[in-house]
Amino acid sequence: MTAAAGGWRARLGAYADPKMQAMLALGFSSGLPFLLVFSTLSAWLTQAGVKRATIGFFSWCGLAFSFKYLWSPLVDRLPLPLLGRLGRRRSWMLLSQLAVVLALIQMALADPAQDVVHVAVLAILLAFAAATQDIALDAWRIESTPADRAGPLTGAFQIGYRIALIAAGAGALFAAAEFGWRSAYLLMAALMATGLITTCLITEPTADPRRGFAHEARVTAFLHERSGWPRWLRESGAWFIGAVVCPFLDLFRRLHPGHGVLVLAFIVVYRLSDFTMGVMANNFYLSLGFTLKEIASISKIFGVLVTMAGVAVAGGLIARWGVGRTLTVGVVTVSLANLYFSWIASHPPDLAGLAVAIAFDNIGVGIAGTAFVVYLSALPSPAYTATQYALLGMFWSAPCKWLAGYSGAIIEAIGFPLFFCYTAALGLPAIVLSMILSRKPALRETPAAG
Repeated sequence: MTAAAGGWRARLGAYADPKMQAMLALGFSSGLPFLLVFSTLSAWLTQAGVKRATIGFFSWCGLAFSFKYLWSPLVDRLPLPLLGRLGRRRSWMLLSQLAVVLALIQMALADPAQDVVHVAVLAILLAFAAATQDIALDAWRIESTPADRAGPLTGAFQIGYRIALIAAGAGALFAAAEFGWRSAYLLMAALMATGLITTCLITEPTADPRRGFAHEARVTAFLHERSGWPRWLRESGAWFIGAVVCPFLDLFRRLHPGHGVLVLAFIVVYRLSDFTMGVMANNFYLSLGFTLKEIASISKIFGVLVTMAGVAVAGGLIARWGVGRTLTVGVVTVSLANLYFSWIASHPPDLAGLAVAIAFDNIGVGIAGTAFVVYLSALPSPAYTATQYALLGMFWSAPCKWLAGYSGAIIEAIGFPLFFCYTAALGLPAIVLSMILSRKPALRETPAAG
């Protein structure tokens, strides 16, 4: 056996580990609802005859993913009745997964051609349930991952997520082409059983939910000493400050002094290019005359497999160059791919050319996305895992969703060629900031003590 063959066998053998398998399955559960709110839904709306500008505004349904920080303190600290015996993380995971299944079933029974507003409401509910699942899953993932296994376990979660994108992208499009959109969304609801079963089988992290910092203890003691205040006000005030205010302040205290603003600006702009382009991708492919099956094969199977290759490339680049340089490589690749899409949009439809463009774009997304997750996962404090990770998610995804909402209107005004030039230009601030921050640490050498 050659050394290379032995290395690949060892890597594949690692997936026999139950924790790796759990990460794969939970990554699948996390990724499955995502496209069903965005690009897969946009294909359904396109075929239902919904106006392009309205399809663009549908991306705002996904703002729940951006603003999940607003209810993440509840997921971080509030025990659930009945399900609570599963543990803090698993109980919220199971509840949100059941909500995702119910929302998908209701969407399957809806008809956007008859009542597009009803479908929009259901899409919002689906996004809210999926975002809540992500809060609990991200906290479970971070708290269950030992530092010496962060790379392989995070990679397993990302691969599971990408497999779900194949299912919710290509799988849903193939099912819709053969059996209709109702059957496609019912099938997606059935696939959520992967997450439900895994959540029931895994163990709860051993992290102490009350590990706080000295500043939280001081504020709580101060409020409890206000004997003249009503008891409910003292207790609710202490809970709110500990659950909402302290995580926010602690995150800023942890950022390295002198360039915390640069770090936050970088987080805000890093995913603008690929997210703004991605929401209208299926609409673009359909406008070129490609069928659902062709889109499923090229974009949703081949494209996602290339993205998984990008994930693997990102792991090698991070090991060799570090996270900072890998972030730069990822966003440069995505921006160049958008320029190539602009060229594609200016020429007659060509399936081979589209495949090259999708490969170029998706390998960049795989590199950028993986490096970004590693970067963000290093920032939360163990005391506020769910809340701080959700807060970081709000910083980057809210601007993405807001800009993406105008994408249909922009395309109607300037056309696809200039639109892709615009999305490529959105990557320029991220390129500059990633090059600056690759030379600077994001956090203080030691967390602020309080």
